[in-house]
Amino acid sequence: MASIKRLQPGARMSEGTVHNGVVYLAGQVAVSGATGIKEQVREVLGSIDALLTEAGSHKSNILRAQIFLADLADFPALNELWDAWVVPGSTPARATVQAKLAKPEWKVEIVVTAAVG
Repeated sequence: MASIKRLQPGARMSEGTVHNGVVYLAGQVAVSGATGIKEQVREVLGSIDALLTEAGSHKSNILRAQIFLADLADFPALNELWDAWVVPGSTPARATVQAKLAKPEWKVEIVVTAAVG
């Protein structure tokens, strides 16, 4: 069986796992205390960039993104930042849904799966 690499493992979960050339990131949320949607999205995208780098990948290798918004009214702000962040011509499959997130202060959570290499 191929080895599994765990990114920032903790008692409950790892921030990501790498197996068979694919990295699976845990849902990324803003942990800095930022309250605005744009600040939270920027923080989350920065976390994704850092974890992909740690895994040996890059945002141009994202295969799939799942985005959870606490309020769909934030959809335009999310898309503005997302469109500036993704690599043109390398946009992943994506789904965005409204969801009640685990903490009321969280406005967005993003999960990505990416190829490594």
